Amino acid sequence: MFTTIKSYALDGIDGFPVEVEVFTQNGLPTLDIVGLATSAVKESKERMRSAITNSGFDFGAHKTVINLAPADVRKEGSALDLAITIGYLTAVGQVPYSQCGKYVFLGELSLDGGLRKINGVMPLLISAMQAGYKKFIIPYENASEAAYVNGAEVYALKSLTEVVNLLIGLVYKPVEPGNFDVKNDFLPEVDISDVKGQLLAKRGLEIAVSGSHNILLCGSPGTGKTMLAKCVTGIMPKMTFEEAIEVTKIHSVSGLIHAEEGMVKRRPFRSPHHTASIYSLTGGGNKAVPGEVSLAHNGVLFLDEMPEYNRKTLEALRQPLEDGTISVSRVNKSVSYPAHFMLIASMNPCPCGYYGSQVRQCTCTLRDRMNYVSKISGPLLDRIDIYVTVDNIEYDEFRSRRPEEKSKDVRERVERAREIQRKRFACDGIYTNSQMNNGMIKKFCAIDNESERLLENVFRSQHLSPRSATRILKVARTIADLAGRDNISQDDIAEAIQYKTIDKKEMVFA
Repeated sequence: MFTTIKSYALDGIDGFPVEVEVFTQNGLPTLDIVGLATSAVKESKERMRSAITNSGFDFGAHKTVINLAPADVRKEGSALDLAITIGYLTAVGQVPYSQCGKYVFLGELSLDGGLRKINGVMPLLISAMQAGYKKFIIPYENASEAAYVNGAEVYALKSLTEVVNLLIGLVYKPVEPGNFDVKNDFLPEVDISDVKGQLLAKRGLEIAVSGSHNILLCGSPGTGKTMLAKCVTGIMPKMTFEEAIEVTKIHSVSGLIHAEEGMVKRRPFRSPHHTASIYSLTGGGNKAVPGEVSLAHNGVLFLDEMPEYNRKTLEALRQPLEDGTISVSRVNKSVSYPAHFMLIASMNPCPCGYYGSQVRQCTCTLRDRMNYVSKISGPLLDRIDIYVTVDNIEYDEFRSRRPEEKSKDVRERVERAREIQRKRFACDGIYTNSQMNNGMIKKFCAIDNESERLLENVFRSQHLSPRSATRILKVARTIADLAGRDNISQDDIAEAIQYKTIDKKEMVFA
């Protein structure tokens, strides 16, 4: 007998349809899986054999061929186990085939017939929904994730036996839709009020978060650079449902979704160690999995002590910082992942850390400083919108009991600025000022004659690149949004210029 069962497999963060074709006939008992399947897929025949037997069904003596169509596309993972098994059971007449065409089957089988959690359920369901499919059977542990796919009728079951029972007419309740209720009343690891002084750095972080601009904090050891960066989690705005879906799809593919939560509701904050390889940062491996830049999508990528990272690793950031995507190419496949993240980087001014310090003398030579700063290339610095020097503070300020502004208060201003941007770009497919293209900049970043002359003077005197001037306009737009102004003022331009990255000569000879 011949049967066809519908399933889906992953390609990056999207799914593609797989038709599991099963043909059985009398003959020497054999079982072959064809259709460009990886080892994990081919091994499913052993899991299928044990699951069928231990679930009380008969694994008969048949000559069986299973084809995974399209046959010229590579299939990976174990999510096809359930479809393959149901295809076999229908082909040998143990399960009614008439009901199978209504569902897309996804799930890994254990040897005792249980259904195990799989990665990438949300992107698989979304892709199938876009193709017109509405009903799905998935593992029970993926239920919370599937609940956020609007319009899908999902049955999350625990075993092969339950799947067969559903197909023969027993009633099971579909997964109830999830409630996307994002609250920002959680306690951050570090509240911004815990940082004494550093008003310029706090203002820079507020602007950076409001427009998702890249920021570099430079200062001596112990001045609070890392602490300031960790404060960002408390002032980040809540995600929209669309942003959360984008983030969850990436984390789902990577197997990072908590079984009970089902969706990433808070903006990611990724902080890879400086020993991280280029592949862990950008993505790769045999399966071309997402890297840190994609896991930080719609959130923050924090690089502490940026010059300590391998130079080639840092240079790999240039393309995603500019385009908001990362292309991972391997011999077997090439995939693209979204990578719109806010970069927060910190660094010391020199190897010893005390160049320009008012409290300790620097022991580095000029060559030491030049070699240290040169680890960060000019093109990479050019992609950083805001540069802030974090200085030491006086003892009186450090021990002051004067109340500092709390993260909650800063977050309220950030939320208002982000809401302005959401409305502004509602029809443009972006969320923040940092994502504006040249056409949007002309439309939303118009400036008066005085501001134009100021920007021109700085452009000529500082030998800025067109990219740097463009980023100044984007930051100025965010500053105006924080102030609730429709138009960019000369003061907004002046403040944005103040924060713009200084060149490496100034960092060495300042």
